[in-house]
Amino acid sequence: MLNLPSQTKGIVRSERRANAHRATHAPHAPHAPHASCNQSTYLRAALLPLSCFVLPIFFQNAVAAEPSDLVVPEVVVTGARQTQAFDVNLPATSERITARQLENLNVVNTEDALKYMPNMAIRKRFIGDENATISVRGNGNSQTARGLVYADGLLLSNFLGNTFSFPPHWSMVFPEDIAQVDVMYGPFSALYPGNSMGSTVAITTKMPTKLEALAKAQVFSQQFNLFGINSHFDGNKTTASIGNKVGNFSFLLGIDHLSNAGQPFVYGNQLRSTTAATSAAIPVTGAYQYMNPNGAPATIFGVNSEGAERVVQDQFKFKAILDITPTLQAGLTFGYWHQQVSNNTATFLRDANGNPVYAGLVNIGGYQYTLPNGFFAPAASESENQLLGLTLKTQHQNGWNYSAIASYFDISKSIFRSANSGLPNDPTGAATFGDGSGWKTLDLTMDYKPVIVQAGSHWPTFGYHYDNYFLQNTTRNLSNWRNDDGGGFNNAFAGKTETQALYAQDAWQLFSRWKLTYGLRYEDWRAYDGVRAIVGSSQAYSNRTQSNWSPKAALSYQATPDLTFRFSTGRAYRFPTVSELFQGSLTGSTLVSNDPNLKPENDLAKELSAEWAQSNGLLRMSVFEDDVKNTLFSQTNTAVFPNVTNIQNIDRVRSRGIELSYSAENVMLRGLDLSASVGYTRSIILENSKNPATVGKNFYRIPLWRANLVGTYRIDEKASAMLGGRFSGRQFNTLTNTDINPDTFGGTSSFLVFDTKLTFKPTKHTEIGLGVDNLTDRRYYVYYPYPGRTFYLEAKVSM
Repeated sequence: MLNLPSQTKGIVRSERRANAHRATHAPHAPHAPHASCNQSTYLRAALLPLSCFVLPIFFQNAVAAEPSDLVVPEVVVTGARQTQAFDVNLPATSERITARQLENLNVVNTEDALKYMPNMAIRKRFIGDENATISVRGNGNSQTARGLVYADGLLLSNFLGNTFSFPPHWSMVFPEDIAQVDVMYGPFSALYPGNSMGSTVAITTKMPTKLEALAKAQVFSQQFNLFGINSHFDGNKTTASIGNKVGNFSFLLGIDHLSNAGQPFVYGNQLRSTTAATSAAIPVTGAYQYMNPNGAPATIFGVNSEGAERVVQDQFKFKAILDITPTLQAGLTFGYWHQQVSNNTATFLRDANGNPVYAGLVNIGGYQYTLPNGFFAPAASESENQLLGLTLKTQHQNGWNYSAIASYFDISKSIFRSANSGLPNDPTGAATFGDGSGWKTLDLTMDYKPVIVQAGSHWPTFGYHYDNYFLQNTTRNLSNWRNDDGGGFNNAFAGKTETQALYAQDAWQLFSRWKLTYGLRYEDWRAYDGVRAIVGSSQAYSNRTQSNWSPKAALSYQATPDLTFRFSTGRAYRFPTVSELFQGSLTGSTLVSNDPNLKPENDLAKELSAEWAQSNGLLRMSVFEDDVKNTLFSQTNTAVFPNVTNIQNIDRVRSRGIELSYSAENVMLRGLDLSASVGYTRSIILENSKNPATVGKNFYRIPLWRANLVGTYRIDEKASAMLGGRFSGRQFNTLTNTDINPDTFGGTSSFLVFDTKLTFKPTKHTEIGLGVDNLTDRRYYVYYPYPGRTFYLEAKVSM
């Protein structure tokens, strides 16, 4: 059966009809220092079972099959070279979106490419949000260490921690440079670590085949109204790039600048007071009354904490590829990203003379409240990151191919500054410095593609992976919080983790209709150099090591040329991050530490899927289950006295669900492309010895239902119109599910929002777009309020 994917097609469905999901995987990446002697011993011990894995593969390939055993091979025809993101015999559900589809969507930041993916959501609070995270299936948007994000094989995921503060570094990719984005669901491939428990996102960028240049300008504005703030918040973004291919050398150089003002995020509030005001309390006006997520009356005093963010981001990227020979290619990627953020706060309270009131005892409607000095403290931050990636790989059509990918991600500057109070005449504050943190990775792989596809054929892959994460944070007290970099020591923590892995995976064509993909991954992990300190005291933590085996298997059956069934299962271990192990908080003079002996998350995942290819699209249904032991999450241990709140292991969380997705071109009438999906997920805490009250409750921020619908009508060669809808159902912001009033600030609400865009191409080299997100101006929340109705205007010139 021929596989004839269209270069311009949104999701390359015809590949699946040949049961050949993506040629070549998207490996991880970087630089590896020498392993310790103990680690080398572990790795040598791992080689024996992995070498036994190889024997049946080479034996089968050494024996010629009878002509009757032949399977019609995959034939890929494209108008230009197309990079495949995942292994050719992908053992899991995957989805794809291409550059052509992205042209019809409102895309400003790279993460926008994923907002219509089946059973997936992006927590993006405003344009330029540095903490945009993924939620997929039974993984909440705060579990950032359960998602892999790669760009051309280079790791963008930040596994220094596992919260909103450690999102993928999306800004290392220009949206205009994206060729396609592929998403694999679940930890079913041995080629990837346990961080793939949620999903693996592989971004493939474009490279020029001739002299090419691009300039793009975007402006956007949202109207926002909440708690008396009724205003518009505006921003802009400009991008320019130039590239060329001269002989065997190609390069791409780009710059990007974004400036935007986000809507207010956090509102200072307290439970409604029942204490009668004393004469010492200042009578004030301007407060707002509301019902908080737990259904209790509360009072809003103003915008505090993260406040309203103003962000400025600048990006530079250089990518080069050299074809050393027709089958040997070397690549270099360098990315630079700089960000400045100001967190502006505001008090709503005014005294009798109209002066703002920031702190102290206040009288609101005859009742007394106490506002801490730091209640309206402003803050600001600055960061600089660099990514360096090196690749070397062979590109044989058949037989063995080899690749090496190394990367180094350097957080060269990370400063978060905050004032001690919101009083205009108080310059004192503190700053946390995270300079010198980062990670490095190295991946070596070899894979084989048979010359003749027949019953008994094998597609083996073998590889080695190394990663090293290092994090150090120091907080200092400052006499001038905006400009001072010195000051007295307050507290600090630091630590490192390191993983070495060996893996093997093989796709075995058992019969003409049956294929078995099976794999094994061995991981040797260690945490070391952990230390925490406060003034006059420090504590060093003992080094830890742990090793695990992760088996994987997937069996597929091609019932007809258009219908494929597949059952996949796999074990995955997600090891604790540096931040989870060693980062804590300072309460008064007491250092509250996380547990340095946390266990890794242990997931047994299963999926049964059916894919029915049609002449113009694909219909998929998947049933899945993730049974996770030792989920790492922040909770309160009520089994001890006094109670302790920190990162802990939850004994067992199980997620079950079903997905339906459909994508097709020219549906009902020529020019109408449709993509639709609906997903149901029930994620339940089954065992939790540290907080029994959570047993039987829904897990944190996993909606029961998600649904997306996107329709694009290509009016003619110059114009197109898009209308899309995104739905998310009920979810909880607490493990005890006590937040019974989700549709308010602090809650996590259900929502249905609509987006639209008109795209017009006056000439071959120009394009104009006009779009709207949240067309009906729905007010919805993910603790923070999401953006209101947002208008986009963009213009692009290319050559």
